[in-house]
Amino acid sequence: MTKIETGASGEKRATEFLKKQGYKILETNFRSAFGEIDIIAVDQDVVVYVEVKTRSSQQFGLPEEAVGYRKLQHLRKAAAYYRAVRKNLPEGERMDVIAIETNTGRVEQIKNVTG
Repeated sequence: MTKIETGASGEKRATEFLKKQGYKILETNFRSAFGEIDIIAVDQDVVVYVEVKTRSSQQFGLPEEAVGYRKLQHLRKAAAYYRAVRKNLPEGERMDVIAIETNTGRVEQIKNVTG
């Protein structure tokens, strides 16, 4: 599986995971000049901007370790842009990371990440 296929598979799996948790998916792969947001969802009355990281092994570390300060800054800017161009969104918002390891089957949501 290529890197792109692994990422797409992880994003699909993350979307399914969130739906099972009761999230309403608004958009996937939202692109702006500030970067891409993998998944935008609503959890009760909170808009959730989700970064998905998928790894096939821990050779280069845990998937969630790949979401650093710079990535979070881009995510914040893209989220602010999304809020500016989309109307009628809930007031609350947060950023989550979903870490997926294909070799172990681990899917973990880390809520309200900050950097």
